[in-house]
Amino acid sequence: MKRGLIAATGVAAMLVSVAACGSDGDDNKGSGKDGWKGETLTVWAMDGSTPEGWTKDVTTAFEKKTGAKLKFEVQQWNGIQQKITTALSETNPPDVIELGNTQTPAYAQTEGLADLSDLKKEIGADWTENINKSSVFNGKQYAAPWFAVNRVVIYNKKVWADAGIKDMPKTRTEFFKALDTIDKKTEAEAIYMPGQNWYFFDGLTIGAGAELAKKDGDKYVSNLSDPKVGKAMDIYKQYAAFSDAPKDKDEATPQQAEVFAGGKTGAFIGMPWEAATAIKANPKIEKDIGYFTIPGETAGKPEGVFLGGSNLSIAAGSEKQELAKEFLRIALSDTFEGQLAKEGGVIPNKEALKSHLKGNVAAEASAAASVSGGTTPLIPEWASVENAPNPIKTYMTAVLNGKSHEEAAKSVEGELNKRLGQEL
Repeated sequence: MKRGLIAATGVAAMLVSVAACGSDGDDNKGSGKDGWKGETLTVWAMDGSTPEGWTKDVTTAFEKKTGAKLKFEVQQWNGIQQKITTALSETNPPDVIELGNTQTPAYAQTEGLADLSDLKKEIGADWTENINKSSVFNGKQYAAPWFAVNRVVIYNKKVWADAGIKDMPKTRTEFFKALDTIDKKTEAEAIYMPGQNWYFFDGLTIGAGAELAKKDGDKYVSNLSDPKVGKAMDIYKQYAAFSDAPKDKDEATPQQAEVFAGGKTGAFIGMPWEAATAIKANPKIEKDIGYFTIPGETAGKPEGVFLGGSNLSIAAGSEKQELAKEFLRIALSDTFEGQLAKEGGVIPNKEALKSHLKGNVAAEASAAASVSGGTTPLIPEWASVENAPNPIKTYMTAVLNGKSHEEAAKSVEGELNKRLGQEL
């Protein structure tokens, strides 16, 4: 399943404050089929997030329960930040909006999202904590966790067989040993690891117990100089040593899945849906594709991963607050969360629903690591950090080109602090 969640998990453009106009709206209407008859609820969902079967069944359930119509408007990730910002400032915004998880704090700060704390108490007692974390801002629930995704190892079974590797690695050390074997016994590039795959690097920092930014008084500042961040970068450097990929490019330049499609790469680390990109580029490679969870330092404890994903929010300016909550009750129910996981291969918002991923090898590999997952700092100021040129990418390239961790961190901390200090 191809989806644009890499873009979703970072706000690529600064957001500006918006003034949301709350309204009593449908609060004065009776609930149920008669109360909402003739109403239409508009939901903005991102391209790839709503599988066909799920959409049809949720729509049927919603319209049967409420008597209202449900209208999905599919949005593209490119340019979505500014589009949502504008929509939230208008008097007639879409009622329900899908947000990338790390976008949520920035939108919550603008007061453009409705407070869903009461709904959390009602239906979210068992939402997975590390997936729900991005929906909370200043102690209030401004969105509901919908699903998560994270990176896995996508490997070429033929290349690994040619190298004589029979057992999949269960630790990071075993993984490096396997890559070394591929490097020595085959003509393939052991792993494709460009110098700026910073979402993978963020996962390594999570695994090392590090943060990329820290609180200093009433503001956030760079934490790149932390030795734990340096440890994570040392691990990244070990991976990159097995790759011929450019040190100053990310995984999308060129598309790493298309490089892998050539059949001369042992593995790459990416979203499960990237396998579909490889197959599209070279259908013959489909039979050789396998997946496994990124191994951590010890067996049984996967590597830290960046949790991408989406939340569902209600626009504070919507006049259909209660009707929108009815949609969330239905869409986030165990029935439809389970269906979304099974049909879409994404990680559901409750641990108990992961059973719906059984039989989907890529999704199972992804879900195993989700318990070790986290995100970038969940602060509104993070929005400006990811604008090009991302200073964290600059830091990574500097280390790979020979600078020490300390030197590389120092060289970008001024720019990172500047961005963290920008008001949204």
